[in-house]
Parts: sequence; structure tokens; C-alpha cells
Amino acid sequence: MTSASCEPRRTVTVAVVQAAAPLFDTPAAVTRAQELIRDADRRGAEVVVLPEAFLGGYPKGLDFGMTVGSRTPAGRDLFRRYHAAAIDVPGPEVEDLAAVTRELGCHVVVGAVERQGGTLYCVALFFGPDGYVGLHRKLMPTAAERFLWGQGDGSTLPVIDTGSARIGAAICWENYMPLLRTAMYAKGVDLWCAPTVDDRDAWQATMRHIALEGRCFVLSANQYLRRNALPADLHPVQGDEPDTVLIGGGSVIVSPLGEILAGPLRDGEGILTAELDLDDLARARFDLDTTGHYARPDVFTLHVDESPHSTVTTS
Repeated sequence: MTSASCEPRRTVTVAVVQAAAPLFDTPAAVTRAQELIRDADRRGAEVVVLPEAFLGGYPKGLDFGMTVGSRTPAGRDLFRRYHAAAIDVPGPEVEDLAAVTRELGCHVVVGAVERQGGTLYCVALFFGPDGYVGLHRKLMPTAAERFLWGQGDGSTLPVIDTGSARIGAAICWENYMPLLRTAMYAKGVDLWCAPTVDDRDAWQATMRHIALEGRCFVLSANQYLRRNALPADLHPVQGDEPDTVLIGGGSVIVSPLGEILAGPLRDGEGILTAELDLDDLARARFDLDTTGHYARPDVFTLHVDESPHSTVTTS
């Protein structure tokens, strides 16, 4: 008889990337993403997470000439540039990244800005050893993001089974949506990926809370963005000094019991890695499974509409 102590450990090595790509330069962003994925792979990572809006860009500090009841011609033209920098899904940029994950045999989650007609969506793209797997569209853009991005629907809430763990994603302040979290927990997410641009200290408490609540590993990848990554003709509210930090990082990896395994990373770009013991998932769920033995379906229920919602349908 083999004792439990002699059982082989089930592990997966993960990486969260803290970086940013030049705004409005999509080819450069794709090249940078490929380089960073390869760098993480050389460090042994089997799962890699890149930040929110890495492709397409997060225009921190720009107002697009928008005030209540008024839009400016300059703001409209800035949106035209932002729209042009977004990517189509499927499209050549997606295929370029899919080629890398097929070559390396890894799983990758990449934040991007998707273009569909006249509307942009903030998305998390999923890739695996077979290439592009699917996407999640951000359900609720935050504050001024709402005049840049449309809302996703329930048809893009995937949890991807890698064979060893189940991967899902919630983008930035979606992580504050209790019902979204509950829906994802019910899908059995093991590796909770949180692409973000929230660099506040309070974000660390959120990531640890989700790890504890969902009894899952949390992989939060944030941008580290300086003013000099924006074109010279743009003027963010934070100022025009080249070294001005617009997004200050804070990427982190957390265990299912809320312990910080790597990070938070501050003061620059970098890649955090951690070897995860997947048996920690069962150990953590021993006393808390929020959609299982710790749920009260006789008192609380949640209805999730996962059907696509289109303005025009044909039959």
C-alpha cells in the first residue's frame, strides 16, 4: 500500500506578467506579448496571464473630449485611433498569439480590446496548446470606460479545462461583482485569472478575498505603464513627464487559503512565477465550498443567462 505521503504531487507552474505595450501600436503590442510569453515559458510557466487591455491599450488619464452632453471633434478622432488599434476576433493578431502557444504547448490568458463593428469590448483571450480557445467579454466597464467599451453578455463566461486545472477570468472591477463570482465558482474554477489595471493597495485585499472565498488560486496581472509609452501628442491628466507612472503594477499570485505566493510586484515591469500544488484546492475546500456544501439553495438561488444577446437575429 502506498501512503499518502508518497503520492506524487500534482503541480502546475504559473506566471503573471507585469508590463504594458505602446498605446496605438498594435503590431508592437503583439510582438511584445509574444516575447513575454516566451520569457515566461523559459521560466517553466505552463499557464501565463497578461494584463487587462494589453493589446489595444488602456488609455489611462485620457478623457476623449467627453463631458456630460458634449463630445469634441478631437475626442472623436482620438476614439478613431483607439478603434483602429483594437483587434478583430478571430483575426491576425489572435492567430499570431495562437501560433506561439501551439509551439510552446502552454495556456495563456491575454487582456485585449476587441473590435466588433463600431463597438469595442474589453476582453480576456484564452489560448492553449491547440491555439485560440475562446474569450470573455467584460460585463460591466467601470466609470468612464463605459464611453469606450460595450457590455459583454452571459455567453462569454468560459471556464477552460486544461486537463490539470480549470481556468477562468474576471477583468478588473468585475472582481467586485458577487454574482459573477458565484457563477464562476459554480463552474469549478481552479485558477482565477484577474487581468487588471487597478494598482491600489486595496486590490490586494480583493485578490486575497477571492482566493479565500472561491478556494482557488488567484493570478492577477497588472500593467506597469509610464507616460513615455503614450504618443507624444497625448496629454494624460497625470502629467507629461516621461517617467510619470500612469499604472503602478501590483501583480500577485495567491493560494486558495489567501496566502501570497508571489508579489505584489511594484516599481517596474517583471514576471512573477509560482509552482502551485493543485492538491491545495481540495485541502482548502474541506471547510468551504460556496456553491457546494456551504451553499443554501433552499434559501438562495442564482439564475445565469448564458445566451448571446444580439440586436438583430435572423432565422
